Amino acid sequence: MNQTGLSLLAVLGGVFLAAQGGFNSNLAVLLKNPLLASVAAFFSSTIFAVAFVLLSSKSSANWTEVKQIPLYLWFTGGLFSVMGISLYYYTIPKLGISTMISLGLFGQLAFSIVAGHFGWLNLPVEPITFKKGAGFVILISGIILINIK
Repeated sequence: MNQTGLSLLAVLGGVFLAAQGGFNSNLAVLLKNPLLASVAAFFSSTIFAVAFVLLSSKSSANWTEVKQIPLYLWFTGGLFSVMGISLYYYTIPKLGISTMISLGLFGQLAFSIVAGHFGWLNLPVEPITFKKGAGFVILISGIILINIK
């Protein structure tokens, strides 16, 4: 897939994340518990993910490869997902969806720029350049404008 197609998929992924945050924060309010809403969201996500794997998977790791995967990789992403998503569900009804998503975006951008610069999490190194720094400042300016009351 070309860069334009991948970029459009990334934007669509962002739309889906914002929409699910809206739906599931409503669920959290009605359940009176953002962690319980996370359980419901992750349970249904598991069902959909298994269905998508069964329908689309061409290949998977073999048992020898699976046994070589470090134990922390099986759980850390899930832990961070539950923490991040639960915080979304907790803060959206209190801050509003645009405020929460924009502040969440700030956290994602700040971490991703630092993590990319240093190659954290075993990801490709993406040095901080002037252009990337300027883009970050412009995005932060937009986030500030969104949040000015």
